[in-house]
Amino acid sequence: TGGPHPMQKGEVFNTRYQVLHKLGCGAFATVWLCQDMRMKKQVAVKVLKSREGFAETAQDEVAFLRCVTCMKKKDLAGENIVCLLDDFRMIGENGFHILVLGPSIRCLMGNYAAQGLPLPFVKKSLQQVLAGLHFLHKCCRIIHADIKPENILLYGCSKRLQRLLMDTLSCDQGTEVRLKGAGSNLGNQLEESDLMSIKVKIADLGSACWTYKPFSKEIQTQPYRALEVLLGLDYGTPADIWSTACLAFEMATGECLFDPQPGKYFSRDDDHVARIIELLGRIPPQIVFSWNKSTKFFSRPGALLRLSRLFPRSLPGILADRHGWTPWEAAAFAAFLLPALHYEPERRASAAQSLRHPWIAA
Repeated sequence: TGGPHPMQKGEVFNTRYQVLHKLGCGAFATVWLCQDMRMKKQVAVKVLKSREGFAETAQDEVAFLRCVTCMKKKDLAGENIVCLLDDFRMIGENGFHILVLGPSIRCLMGNYAAQGLPLPFVKKSLQQVLAGLHFLHKCCRIIHADIKPENILLYGCSKRLQRLLMDTLSCDQGTEVRLKGAGSNLGNQLEESDLMSIKVKIADLGSACWTYKPFSKEIQTQPYRALEVLLGLDYGTPADIWSTACLAFEMATGECLFDPQPGKYFSRDDDHVARIIELLGRIPPQIVFSWNKSTKFFSRPGALLRLSRLFPRSLPGILADRHGWTPWEAAAFAAFLLPALHYEPERRASAAQSLRHPWIAA
């Protein structure tokens, strides 16, 4: 059927892992919280659907995770990436195991949707994400290719915090936030000290590729998709940085930086390119006509085929007008984001350069 493996609470498979409950579900796999009865700890078990072609995807992800696990022994920055504990096959399905962490940033954001997450937590989390990306890019030569809130997982250092994260939050398919317990509210249960003690790790290398061997022209989830990917150009590690800038804005404001929507006479991609131009300005001609899809979006440099009315806006203006930031706060945050959104990938800030920016280093 190509569907997910039917798992039930209490089921034990591979003679070792007992199912506790479902953590999430995606297009390619389901993830389950399990008890490792041999090691006496909880792990996440990712089980791929049995559809043809998914086995190859699983093998690629296992290869990336093995590379990360091996390189972590040489570089402490690897602590910001999930690691592989075990992999095995089941009849009809393919599965592999990754370190369990807890809910994602997306789940946490559901409790702060109106105003975004507290800025000290945003900065601390982004430091860890960027350190993890620097490790992936430089040490492992891996492009993650799908940085987004759902793929940044929360980790509680203390047993109390781990229990609170696990018992209180559950995300279903990365979209619906469900808080467990009668009348429970994570904002009330997590004190500020708890929030600042949460660590994050980059997860889900299922869409990743090697820097020297891209697998697909189309990568990344739409709102976080880099301009070069939208335009069909060659991409590299800077694509992850663009996504991280989109992630940073969303964490800080509760709103997507780009949330393109299709219209009657234009596609979602058309709208995405238009929204990018509105925010970041005219795309230089050397970029516009340097790829195969030049006629897909533009009639001539700077002129979109299907969208003629654009409404320019600035990052500081959006932050001040829509989110109530002070001019100083808005200017400082925009100064951090804009180098990570440079149109030319080779001139875009790297993970290491972003980490040194005054806004995040302060």
